[in-house]
Amino acid sequence: MTQTSHQIRQDFLEFFRAKGHTIVPSSPLVPGNDPTLLFTNAGMVQFKDVFLGAEKRSYSRAVSSQRCVRAGGKHNDLDQVGYTARHHTFFEMLGNFSFGDYFKREAITWAWELLTEVWKLPKDRLLVTIYHTDDEAFDIWHKEVGLPADRIIRIGDNKGAPFASDNFWQMADTGPCGPCSEIFYDHGPHIAGGPPGSPDEDGDRFIEIWNNVFMQFDRQADGTLLPLPAPCVDTGMGLERLAAVLQHVHSNYEIDLFQHLIKAAAALTGKQDDLENKSLRVIADHIRACSFLVVDGVLPSNEGRGYVLRRIIRRAIRHFWKLDGLAPEGKFWRMVKPLVEVMGEAYPELAKKQALVEQALKGEEAAFAQTLDAGMTRLQDYLAASGNRIRGEQLFQLHDTYGCPPDLIADLLRENADKGWALADGALDEYESLMGQQRDRARAASKFAGGVVLPAELVASLKPTQFEGYDAVDTDGCRIVALVRDGKPVQQIAAGDEAVVLLDQTPFYAESGGQVGDTGLLLDSGGARFEVADTLKLSGVFHGHVGKLAAGSLACGDRVSARVDQARRQAIVLNHSATHLLHAALRQVLGEHVTQKGSLVAPDRLRFDFSHFQAITPEELARIEALVNAEIRGNAEAEIHHMGMQEAMDFGAMALFGEKYGERVRVLRMGGFSTELCGGTHVSHTGDIGVFKILSEGGVAAGVRRIEAVTGEGALAHIAEEERRLAQVAGMLGGSPRDVLDKLQQLLDRQKKLERELESIKARAAAGATADLAASAPEIAGVKVIAARLEGLDAKALREAVDQLKSRLGDAVILLASASDGKASLVAGVQGGALGKVKAGELLAHVAGRIGGKGGGRPDMAQGGGSDGPELLAALADVPAWVGERLGG
Repeated sequence: MTQTSHQIRQDFLEFFRAKGHTIVPSSPLVPGNDPTLLFTNAGMVQFKDVFLGAEKRSYSRAVSSQRCVRAGGKHNDLDQVGYTARHHTFFEMLGNFSFGDYFKREAITWAWELLTEVWKLPKDRLLVTIYHTDDEAFDIWHKEVGLPADRIIRIGDNKGAPFASDNFWQMADTGPCGPCSEIFYDHGPHIAGGPPGSPDEDGDRFIEIWNNVFMQFDRQADGTLLPLPAPCVDTGMGLERLAAVLQHVHSNYEIDLFQHLIKAAAALTGKQDDLENKSLRVIADHIRACSFLVVDGVLPSNEGRGYVLRRIIRRAIRHFWKLDGLAPEGKFWRMVKPLVEVMGEAYPELAKKQALVEQALKGEEAAFAQTLDAGMTRLQDYLAASGNRIRGEQLFQLHDTYGCPPDLIADLLRENADKGWALADGALDEYESLMGQQRDRARAASKFAGGVVLPAELVASLKPTQFEGYDAVDTDGCRIVALVRDGKPVQQIAAGDEAVVLLDQTPFYAESGGQVGDTGLLLDSGGARFEVADTLKLSGVFHGHVGKLAAGSLACGDRVSARVDQARRQAIVLNHSATHLLHAALRQVLGEHVTQKGSLVAPDRLRFDFSHFQAITPEELARIEALVNAEIRGNAEAEIHHMGMQEAMDFGAMALFGEKYGERVRVLRMGGFSTELCGGTHVSHTGDIGVFKILSEGGVAAGVRRIEAVTGEGALAHIAEEERRLAQVAGMLGGSPRDVLDKLQQLLDRQKKLERELESIKARAAAGATADLAASAPEIAGVKVIAARLEGLDAKALREAVDQLKSRLGDAVILLASASDGKASLVAGVQGGALGKVKAGELLAHVAGRIGGKGGGRPDMAQGGGSDGPELLAALADVPAWVGERLGG
């Protein structure tokens, strides 16, 4: 019986559990506290600090099935997805790991045992590669496993640099790396392609199914390889590739998991008889990436991870449209249910958040439809302004600004070829050049900066910093264990040096969880004074005091007194505790779909981003603020509990977006109102916060809202300032704060009355002006032609004037202008027989171009603008001649 993808996943986990491995759940797709990665792209990401020796776990062997995304930054397969047999935006990486425990022998022999004895793969279908100098791996494969030497292929530095090889693995430009041994499956001679290392290795006959990485080094920014504290093992095997082998199919899209999704997409589009359609494959792949990204806290936006998600969603939607046209209610979001059916058992969080995922995708689908409408309007403008030819720059703008892919634009142009619509010569080449420039910018922007990075040998020699800041803001006798200047360890620093100081213990909180790092002073008995401008968490466990030595000198081993800026810390504490109360209040008022999407806890304010798909009403906002203040008045104790992760979840604690948690966690509980995992500093009782005041609420991305607020003295200062401003406004209105609303209403009523009177005057003036223009309009080839400037009219009044003239005249070409503050408004209209030869958009573009402006519109009506000046009168004077050329009069 053929094994399902779910069974294969379980087989792998259970095999290594029997070998003494701890099954570790998949970490989120957003790496916790790791600014070097856009997304989790390999199974080892959550163990990175363990490999570096900066984090200790209770186990030395682990096994996992890790959710991965490669659709941005260095690892980006997006453009190939759906058109090859094995590229995906989302995939599952099966991996077993050793943290200084076993090494090459066990990793290799266990891999062979699982493949050939458990899954019964034919041994003669398997071959392996090793790094060309790794004789140890060769001997294990050949002498112990018994693999013939001709099926062990040595791969050298084939990527243009030392240690740049298909068989020398690294996750990023820096970090853990080492030689590896890949295992390939031979699909048979009936499929084109040669073995790895051969000229035709890119064929599909030999497919890599497992990579055993022997982690030995930490690559530095200058390319230096430093030995890791202990040799480790990191393996990775794509579940989808393995399932294809075990289910006796060639393409990943033929496995059970994808077939379920492809058939669901086919049913939604009526393509049940065309299951090989590439668009169905794209949709099946993309629903996995999109859904799990939303589950892990990413929502569509115009930057960062949210922008990558938006691109994937819109690519999937476009393929739905190609198959079945534009559906008003959308269809992509309906793929979430079949995804839950096939992956919900392995990942219960997907089933739990099904409604949230559907809502996010449905909203993005509706937004894309609106964006497309705007793009079509702009397309019309471009066509009118450039003689029905779309240039490459315009094609790029339609894609980049309006989300209209070039293939969609090309389809529309072909469908309207009878109108002369077409791409300009060289448009596609120009478009590709602009897209290439954008990709270069995107790649540069996606290289997340890691900030201060500690060398591996330094990390290995240090113990984690002991944090004393929960109970104290001053600590004496702190020993300097390391000094880092210009990214390198030094033994001493002198006055004027900017450096990072590491202590064995510190009261300084290091930035994490949204809470900013502490500032303050490090002092010694000899007069040294180090001014701490920020405190950062380095390698996950060290507190780096970043600043400048203002006086004296400091050396490793010196003892210093650490003094946190107490007033600043206290303000941060109030805002941080209030953030937790705000989160709980939001969930109570708006619903449990609300989850944190980011936060900033600073001394002057708090900022909280959260998932919600519509603006918060004033009434809801008032309830949220009242709930928080009620909890503050209740003065509940802020309890701190330390427990295991699962125990914390059972306790009702919420984990926060983008955070990384260890095996033991710190839980903050305030009354029965808020229970969350948090390593930050907090009040002892909620009453310490004093008062909570919301400053603003608004959207920051699709499905993400932001609240900014203040507490304590900051809130009181804000209220006092608001009262002062209200009194000032009341004085300007000639009243008191109590009657300011009545006074303002009287002023607004008077303003509306005056506006109506002004509109009436403008209408009468426009009517008179249009009557005079109509009576004196010259005629060219049987068409009345009017080009005039009317004073005192805005764009709306100009449009009304053009409509009035069109109603008075039969065949007519009209262009009216008005100006104010140096800017001119233009409106053009064409009616009757002239429409066949004169287009309003072309006329307006001609005049606007003369005055440094632009505009466009329909053949019968267009509008735009430019600069006021003598050029405007000259351009208007030339209109009759321009019209005459087209009418032949």
